[in-house]
Amino acid sequence: MDTEKRMQKVLTNLDERLLTIRAGRANPGMLNGIMVSYYGTPTPIQSLANITVPEARELFVKPFDRSVLKEMERAINEANLGISPVNNGEMIILTIPELTEERRREYVKQAKAVCEEAKIALRNVRQDANNDIKALELPEDEEKQELENVQELINKYNKLIDEKGKEKEEELMSV
Repeated sequence: MDTEKRMQKVLTNLDERLLTIRAGRANPGMLNGIMVSYYGTPTPIQSLANITVPEARELFVKPFDRSVLKEMERAINEANLGISPVNNGEMIILTIPELTEERRREYVKQAKAVCEEAKIALRNVRQDANNDIKALELPEDEEKQELENVQELINKYNKLIDEKGKEKEEELMSV
């Protein structure tokens, strides 16, 4: 069913967005979405560098082409990660600071907002599916059954979103 595939995509998108919310530990996913100007073309940072985690709170970004180091540093600064990149001439070192209680709470709010957006996306998928079912002009009992199936899917995926949100909250609040 196309509806379930679309709901699965919403969940995948949620996972990717939750990864970008940092939890005091280094995670290469934190750099997802950062675009670097590479010879005038915006390019994802992952395509231009090897990103490693040597320690729990450090990220090393080693570019394949050293000439792009300055651009990478600028892109990371502009991404407002709350981390100052250190350029040693060969790679960029990002040291993740310890999170304060206040900052953790802000990240939890951010994670909840991302989860709520995912639920809204699910509701939109449900609305489209319901409209498609009604457009088919099925017999009343079949239509009702199909609408119930879509609602069961929504309940299942909403529960998954809630679980992912709780996991992220626990991860953020654990010191």
